[in-house]
Amino acid sequence: MSIVAIALLALLLGLAVAVVVLRRRRAVPVALEGVEPKVGPPPGGQPLPVVLVHGLFGFDRVGVPGARFDYFRGIVRHLESLGCHAHAVRLPAFASVPERARILVEKITALGHERVDIIAHSLGGLDARYALSRLGLATKVRSLVTVGTPHRGTPIADLASGAKRVIAALNWLSTSAAARFNEEVRDVPGVRYACVVGAIREKTTPIPLTLVPTHAYLRRVAGANDGIVPMSSQFWGETLAEIEADHFEQIGWRITRRGTFDALGLYAFVVARLGDAPAIAA
Repeated sequence: MSIVAIALLALLLGLAVAVVVLRRRRAVPVALEGVEPKVGPPPGGQPLPVVLVHGLFGFDRVGVPGARFDYFRGIVRHLESLGCHAHAVRLPAFASVPERARILVEKITALGHERVDIIAHSLGGLDARYALSRLGLATKVRSLVTVGTPHRGTPIADLASGAKRVIAALNWLSTSAAARFNEEVRDVPGVRYACVVGAIREKTTPIPLTLVPTHAYLRRVAGANDGIVPMSSQFWGETLAEIEADHFEQIGWRITRRGTFDALGLYAFVVARLGDAPAIAA
């Protein structure tokens, strides 16, 4: 694949993220069907602290003149208001999974909590799985919930495979790399693995302009998808929810005026579910 094509791919993904960050509009909340998204104390007491892990091109919080923006938009504050101690950590935005996982272990250790639950978006789910399996993080983690994570890779990353110059993280997101990852990075017994799976369907939901090319490509080669990751790639462990949301709505951002997905309700629902069942063996 040519350097020009790789640059266009990086530009497309970067543009999508930039639009998400800069076009801040009020979202219209819609409750998840059949769900009362409230966080209450589990049978054993207060919910465990929650660590939110961002994906590729991600951040915990950034500032621009006159405003500050959270990757997990409004979610930390919302969980705190419901009685759940929540942290958003920052990892190297473009680094490899092992490097990001190493930093994740350092960040969680520095928090000082005996045990935490992790909710990870996109690439962050692979970082967390690697840290649990390879770097000993499992001793501090009860549950890992992944949201929109490419556990089996994404064909978008396949377009850049074999190129000499490519962002390090993309080398871990191809379908072939994901297959190797899943063979080598095993789930840890005693940690509960769960997922939230998202997709947007053109017949019922307008596709955000910045995701039209990638959504169309993925629909052709992999079926239903969230604009970045095929739906089929997002399943790992127990499925907590299947949602109608694009890759950015999953973290509270929207890049069109439709904005009907309630991300705050989703994360409240996930945290409430974390205390429902004991950890399960892999």
